Amino acid sequence: MKLILKISIILILAAGVISCVKRDTEFKKFLNGKELVYPGVANNPHSAPGNLRVELLWNPSPDPSIIKYVIFWNNHADSLVYASTDHNPADTLKVIVPNLNEYSYSFTVFSYDALGNKSIPLDINNVKVYGPSYQSGLVNRAYKVANPYTVSPNGNVTLNFYKIDTASESFSFAHNTSTTIRYTNRSGQAVQKLLYRDSSITLTDFKGGSTLDFRSTFVPVKGAIDTFNVNSYTVFPQIFGYAACDKSIFAKVKLPNDMNPYESDTDIDRLWDGSVGPQGFPNIFHSDGAHPLPQTLTFDMGKIYNGLTQIEETGRNCCHNPDDFEVWGITDITNAATTLQPNDPGWPAEAISKGWILLKEVKRTDDGQATLKFNLDNTTAPVRYVRIRVIHNADGEPNYTNMSQITMYYNVLN
Repeated sequence: MKLILKISIILILAAGVISCVKRDTEFKKFLNGKELVYPGVANNPHSAPGNLRVELLWNPSPDPSIIKYVIFWNNHADSLVYASTDHNPADTLKVIVPNLNEYSYSFTVFSYDALGNKSIPLDINNVKVYGPSYQSGLVNRAYKVANPYTVSPNGNVTLNFYKIDTASESFSFAHNTSTTIRYTNRSGQAVQKLLYRDSSITLTDFKGGSTLDFRSTFVPVKGAIDTFNVNSYTVFPQIFGYAACDKSIFAKVKLPNDMNPYESDTDIDRLWDGSVGPQGFPNIFHSDGAHPLPQTLTFDMGKIYNGLTQIEETGRNCCHNPDDFEVWGITDITNAATTLQPNDPGWPAEAISKGWILLKEVKRTDDGQATLKFNLDNTTAPVRYVRIRVIHNADGEPNYTNMSQITMYYNVLN
């Protein structure tokens, strides 16, 4: 019995060995006699979105046999080969996948060795690609409506924008990286400047009255490889750098046939004494009424202004206020005196022949008391001397005329 048991055990063991050898042979036959090899897998996969493209990033496998990586997407319908012999896991490999649609993608990356063996798949899922739809939703950065700009006395223009909310930026639709500002400088040249994250920018050479517009640039998320511009520029409110001429250097000028004051303390220097609002006698200019209107007065602004822009006039608090008067200008009064009385119909032609330029005929529709500002028609002529020709008073007074204050303005941005 013992002999039979031993023989049975030997037969069973022999059958097991024969069976294993047979199965191992069958497995190798299935693999065409080759050993199954898996190259190393890349690590730390991530992505950076772009404009109809994406950048895929990973740390290379340390496996020295790897010669390339193959990226598949669209259910393996599309692929891209990236050759690399970098096996340092501390490095980062970067691959741009172009010509994509605005969509969320899933990518699969395989490592390959020189024999064609490939690794197990490495998936990079939920990769967002941006494009025209995203861009169409972008809007330019907002300027401060109540105070869009300020102009300094030296002609610097500061544009004011609302602050970027950095606290909630990580949850926003987009991140504003910069804003391109286009304008014309005082030499007539087109200029572009960039505003980044600050809420204001100062332009030192802006030409007053010219067009300024801007367009903002965004990234969809931090780390994106492309920026997106808003589809169109926004026009900034028109900028005029009007400043009052310096009255401290104004001076009286008496040309032939100009009006004389009613009294010595109602002379024309009352017109730049800094009073505010309609004044009463004697804090006014009051003519002597020696001649019927029209009549003139002249003053020196102390220096040449290259283009006056406005005149502001305030009448007396009661009566004899001009509602129709002309503003004339010239740079030098040498040989500029007119010989005709200002009420002579030929006076305007003579004034022009002497070099005077008509800057504006002001016509008021009120009683002439209020402080009103009027844009001049000729804003390009250089002017130092101003001549006011009063044509008519609001109350019909034919001889006397009264005024409280005159202020001249110029464009500091010219």
